[in-house]
Amino acid sequence: MKLLIRNLDRATTEDELRTLFEGYGVVQSCTIVQDPATKSSKGFGFVEMPKIGDAKAATINLNSHTLGANKIRVKKADDKVENKDKTSE
Repeated sequence: MKLLIRNLDRATTEDELRTLFEGYGVVQSCTIVQDPATKSSKGFGFVEMPKIGDAKAATINLNSHTLGANKIRVKKADDKVENKDKTSE
């Protein structure tokens, strides 16, 4: 299950985020989204966990958890679907 993590402290590293989520199970991937021009964090990222139960536990327990100077928000990431194309048919 892919999770969206928002409101990340701009100084948070992928290693810190991975370590936090590994407390709830295996982390398949961990990415903090960066501005391509400045290479600085945009304040959100994604964590992918293969076991749905682990991902749900992480979501429940880490939503509003303080990481760095911020309280993070954790939720299931929406799959990118081009709804505009489907609704215009």
